[in-house]
Amino acid sequence: MPSPLRLALSLLLTLSFLLISSPAQAITLVRVLRYDASRAAEFRGAVDQAAQIWNSSVANVRLEPGTPAHFTVRADDGWPRALPTSLGRGTIWMGRQATDQGYNPVRIAAHEIGHILGLPDRRTGRCSDLMSGSSAGVSCTNPNPNAAERAEVDGNFAGSTPQVTFGNVYVNR
Repeated sequence: MPSPLRLALSLLLTLSFLLISSPAQAITLVRVLRYDASRAAEFRGAVDQAAQIWNSSVANVRLEPGTPAHFTVRADDGWPRALPTSLGRGTIWMGRQATDQGYNPVRIAAHEIGHILGLPDRRTGRCSDLMSGSSAGVSCTNPNPNAAERAEVDGNFAGSTPQVTFGNVYVNR
């Protein structure tokens, strides 16, 4: 066998071995959502903290402050609520009424962001369920989504159909 042919065959066999023995790398596209909390007043820190909690909890979406924003966060004197207009887009109102009653602002922000990420309210009353919202009571300060909520958000941003109804205001009462 001539030397160039032997070299080509050797390269082809080596490459084939590498392709067969190396596991395929899954390509995960991370969707970046920008949020504007410039009108969140005293809740700005809670919103940023909630965004970081979501960032450390899910793989398919990343929340970053910035404009133009996919969703905005505002402070007002009412009850906290969210208006998701489509997956990753909408408006959140951080209502002072809930924090005046003793509800945790970081939990509120994480819960309302959950609506923007496609999660509906689930009034289970369990503190371990972020989307149980106020039904878990004032003593609940857990701002972390549970495993099912994390998986659902990752699924939403991987092409699943979100269970939240877009265009509806979700009031956490």
